[in-house]
Amino acid sequence: MTVVNLQYYAQLREQAGVSGEQVVTSATSLRDLYEELRATHGFSLMADALKVAVNTQFSPWDRALSDGDTIVFIPPVAGG
Repeated sequence: MTVVNLQYYAQLREQAGVSGEQVVTSATSLRDLYEELRATHGFSLMADALKVAVNTQFSPWDRALSDGDTIVFIPPVAGG
């Protein structure tokens, strides 16, 4: 099991009901983790619609998780 810190913004924050949390996961990649979170929080966005950053660096979805990682799922930004 891996312990990671998550931060949520915009639509994901609204759907999760929190701006961040620490989770213990059996996921082995960022994509697996996001799919776990979609099931838990009911996220409506698919992973391919998001960017993901680990420890302030954009990362590919197949990146392995490490204890203590800080992960930010970044939804698309709409503006006017």
